[in-house]
Amino acid sequence: MRVRLPAEGAWATVREHLVERLSGAGAGVVDGMFDAGLIVGADGRAVPADAPFVPGMFVWFHRELPDEVPVPFPLEVVHRDEHIVVVDKPHFLATTPRGAHVAETALARLRRELDIPALSAAHRLDRLTAGLVLFTVRPEERGAYQTLFRDRRVRKEYEAVAPYDRALALPRTVRSRIVKERGVLTAREVAGEPNAVSRVELVEHRPDRAGPLARYRLVPGTGQTHQLRVHMAALGVPILGDPLYPEVTGPVPAGDFRRPLQLLARGLAFTDPVTGVEHRFRSGRVLAAWASYDRWAAGMYDGPSDGQ
Repeated sequence: MRVRLPAEGAWATVREHLVERLSGAGAGVVDGMFDAGLIVGADGRAVPADAPFVPGMFVWFHRELPDEVPVPFPLEVVHRDEHIVVVDKPHFLATTPRGAHVAETALARLRRELDIPALSAAHRLDRLTAGLVLFTVRPEERGAYQTLFRDRRVRKEYEAVAPYDRALALPRTVRSRIVKERGVLTAREVAGEPNAVSRVELVEHRPDRAGPLARYRLVPGTGQTHQLRVHMAALGVPILGDPLYPEVTGPVPAGDFRRPLQLLARGLAFTDPVTGVEHRFRSGRVLAAWASYDRWAAGMYDGPSDGQ
């Protein structure tokens, strides 16, 4: 397995980064690999555990992968050309390998199914969130597409199902300062200069057995970790199925796909930095709690549905 160290990060050593990146394996497993000389650099020599972290550095190792529970939902290709692949990712499927999720990730699946071993992700979508993700075909073009996201030149639109509060005045733009500490599951709002901006709009609402529900359109102006989930919870309308906000619930066992987070990356629009083409992509998924709240609440989710 080849790993490229990120361009940015606060890790002091290669070991620190790999322990975090392979958190599902545990620090003891990573240390054992270093001790056995199984982690090597470009010259084939063993990398010591205290080797300084060098941005962009490659290391290679053989990792005995634990069995992963297959995510039993399809990964739909929305667009494919010689430069990019855009997919509609299901809930529960991680975008890229990290921790306990390696083979059961969108990137690994696409590399196998499309036979594009050099495919890379231009950005990431949370494992629990469904919707559109952009991948790049050619390694030399990846930076151009990543820059689109870094410079906020991609117009992103999300959809969520959450409780309806008639006292909540919408539309509105939420601004706050969000921090996410390494090793802590949740992000939190703190005092200070805002670094997270979200536009929240009400699409429609309806009565339901568990109380009034609404469908919301969410447009992030920034890209802080869990930003939309934090802002919706702060407004008093937390997204249905959220295991972290407003409160952390017990861990969901592997293979429990019954009540997916009701958050969908609905739209992506951007000017292609390589071809100049104006792209507009839309997810065709319907969030399960909106399609049938009773089935979703009863844990009867059986995969994504299409259409509006």
